[in-house]
Amino acid sequence: MMIPLILFGSLAILLVLNVPIAVALGLATTFALLQSGLPLLVVVQRMVTANDSFPLLAIPFFMLAGSIMTYGGVSKRLVAFADALVGWLTGGLGIVSNVSGMFFSAISGSSAATTAAVGSVMFPEMEKRGYDRSFSAAIIAAAGETGIIIPPSVPMVVYGVIAGVSIGDMFLGGFGPGILMGTTMAVLVYFVSRRHGYKGSSFGGLRKLGKSFLDALWGILMPVIILGGIYGGIFTPTEAAAIASLYGVLIGFFVYKDLKVSHFPKIMQSTIVSTAVVMFIMNSAGLFGWLIAREQIPDAFARFFVSISSNPTVFLMLVNVLLLFTGMFLNASAAITILAPILVPVAIQLGIDPVFFGVIVVCNLAIGCLTPPVGVDLFVASTISGVSMARLSRAIVPFLVVLIADLVVLTYVPAITMWLPNLMR
Repeated sequence: MMIPLILFGSLAILLVLNVPIAVALGLATTFALLQSGLPLLVVVQRMVTANDSFPLLAIPFFMLAGSIMTYGGVSKRLVAFADALVGWLTGGLGIVSNVSGMFFSAISGSSAATTAAVGSVMFPEMEKRGYDRSFSAAIIAAAGETGIIIPPSVPMVVYGVIAGVSIGDMFLGGFGPGILMGTTMAVLVYFVSRRHGYKGSSFGGLRKLGKSFLDALWGILMPVIILGGIYGGIFTPTEAAAIASLYGVLIGFFVYKDLKVSHFPKIMQSTIVSTAVVMFIMNSAGLFGWLIAREQIPDAFARFFVSISSNPTVFLMLVNVLLLFTGMFLNASAAITILAPILVPVAIQLGIDPVFFGVIVVCNLAIGCLTPPVGVDLFVASTISGVSMARLSRAIVPFLVVLIADLVVLTYVPAITMWLPNLMR
C-alpha cells in the first residue's frame, strides 16, 4: 500500500508544482523505488526498455513527414482545395479551416502541427473578412483537434504499442470519428457565422474545384498509400511512416517544387525536438507503467471498476469522465502511457474491443487538446492569433459542447468506429 501511495502522491504533487510530465513521472517512480528497496539501476534499464520497440520508430518518421509536407507546399494546396469545395458557404473561411484541418490531419499525425499549419494560413484571411478574433482563434484551435484522430496519429501508435493491438486497425478506426467531429464543428461554424453575418465567397465553378483537387491530389493520396500499403501487406506501419517521409520529399522537390534544401535544417530541428519530447515521456511513462504493473495496481483498479458495475456501458461512461479530466492536465501520449496499462485489461475483461476502446481513448484526449489549463491547441492558436488564453478559453466552449456530444455518440454507437476495421479484417 505504501508504494502506490508514494507513487501517485508524489506524481500529483509534482504536477501541481508544474514539473514537466516526463520529469514528474520519472521522479515519482524513483521515489517509490527507494521505498521498495530495488536498486536504482532499474530506473535506467526500464527507461531504455520502454523505447526498445520497432513500431515506435513510426513516431519520428510521421513527424518528419508532416514537417516535410508543410514546407513542401502540400498544406497551402489542401487549403486551396477546401476553399474551392466549401468556401462559398456561409462562414466559408471558418468551414474551410475545419475541412483543411481534416485534410492536414491525414498527413501530420499531430494536433499542434495541424493547428499551426491551418492557423498560419487561415487566421489572417478571417481577420481580413471581419471575423471576430476570438471566434477565429477558436476555429483554428478546433481545426487541429482531429490531428490525432484521423490517421496517421502518433497517440494511436503509442496506444497500439502499449496495448498490443494492430496500429493499422487503429488508423482505420480513426476515420469515422475524425470525420464526424470535423463535420459537426463545421456545422457549428456555419450556424454561428449565419447569426453574425459572416458570408462566404462566390462559388468558383467546377473547373476551379477540379483544378484545386488535382493540385492537392498528391497530398490527399498520402493516407491512401499508407493504409493501402499496410493492409496490402507491402510494408509495416513503421515502414509506412518512412515511406511517407520519402514520398513527401519527392512531392516537395519534383512535383510542387516548393521544398528547398535550405528548409531541411528547420524541418530536422522541429522533428527532433517533437520526437525527443514524446520519447522522453515514453521513457518515463514506461518506467511508471512497469512499477504499477509490478505492484498489481491494474488488477486492483479492475476489481474496483467491476465492483461499481460490470456493465460495459457504465464502464465506458466512467472512462470518458476520467479521460476528459485527465486530458485537461496531460498530453495524449503521456496520458495513454499511464492509463492504458490500467484501463485496457478492464475493457477486455468486460468484452470491449481493444481497438474500439483505443479510438475512444484517443478521441477523449483529443478533446483535451482544447481544454484549459494545458490544451496544446489553445496555446498554438493563442500564439498565432494574439488572442489571450482567457478569451480563447471562453470562445472554445461551444466547440467543446459539440465535441462531447460527438464523444457520447461514438461511445454508444461503436459501428461508427469499427465498420472500417471490421470490413478490412
